[in-house]
Amino acid sequence: MRVVITRPAGDAQAWVDALHAAGHEALALPLIDVGPATNTQAVLQTWAHWPEWQAVMFVSAQAVRYFFDCQPSALRAEVAKATGAMWANGPRCWATGPGTHRALLQAGVPEACIDSPAADAVQFDSEALWQRVSCHIQRGKPVLIVRGKDVQASADADLVGTGRDWLAQQIQAAGATAHFVVAYERRAPVWTDAQKTHAALAATNGDVWCFSSSQAIQHLAQALPLQSWGNARCMATHARIAQTAQVLGFGEVNLSRPSVADVLGSLECLA
Repeated sequence: MRVVITRPAGDAQAWVDALHAAGHEALALPLIDVGPATNTQAVLQTWAHWPEWQAVMFVSAQAVRYFFDCQPSALRAEVAKATGAMWANGPRCWATGPGTHRALLQAGVPEACIDSPAADAVQFDSEALWQRVSCHIQRGKPVLIVRGKDVQASADADLVGTGRDWLAQQIQAAGATAHFVVAYERRAPVWTDAQKTHAALAATNGDVWCFSSSQAIQHLAQALPLQSWGNARCMATHARIAQTAQVLGFGEVNLSRPSVADVLGSLECLA
C-alpha cells in the first residue's frame, strides 16, 4: 500500500520512515508550509511574563518549536533544570495530542509539568484537553494559547485565534482570561509540476492520503482545482478533518487516531 503524507516538510520524513519500516510505500507531498512568525516581538513579550501565566497551551508541535526558538537566553539554562525555578514557579504546559506532548519533552519541559489527554483517549483535541485541565483553572489568572497564523488570513482572524475560540470561551467561562500569541505562520505550498503529477495520480490509483489538518485538504483543493476526488481514499485523524475530505469529494474517508502506531493499524484494516 502507498500512503501520501501531507504533513509539513519538517514532520513528514519521520512518518515516511515509519511507513517504510512497516512495509508500506510512502510519498511526502506537504500541503502546509510552516515558518517562524514574521514578527517575533509578541512571543518575546509573552516570555517576559512567563511566571504570570497559569498555563501555556500549544496548539501543535510547530507551536512548541517556534515558541521555544524565541526563548530568551537567560531562561535557556533553566530549561535543562527539571527542578529549576522556571518549572517550580512557572505555568503548566498544555498539549492536545501526543505529537505536541512529545515536542514539549524535546524542548526540555519536564513530564510532570505537562497536561494532555490520556494516551488512550478517544480523541485528541481541545475538548479532550479541557476535560483534563478544567478542574485546575485558577480564577483571575491568564492562560496563554500559542498558535499559528495563516498568512492569507485577515487581521480579525489573527486577533481571535483561528480554531481556538471554543477553548478560549471555556477558559473565560471558568473565570480566567485567555490570550493568544502567534509563534509561526502557515501558508499553502508551491508545488512543482512533478508534485502535481504525483498528486493527480494518487487521486485515482488507490493511494491512501493521510490528513492531519483540514487546512491541508483546503490547500489540496487549491493546488488541483479541476481534480475529481470520487475515486480517491484517505485517512483522517479527526472527525472534522474527515468532514472536510467528504466535502471535497473523497470517495472513501476513514478515521484514525493521530499517532503513527494508530495510523499503521488503521492502514492494515484497509489492506
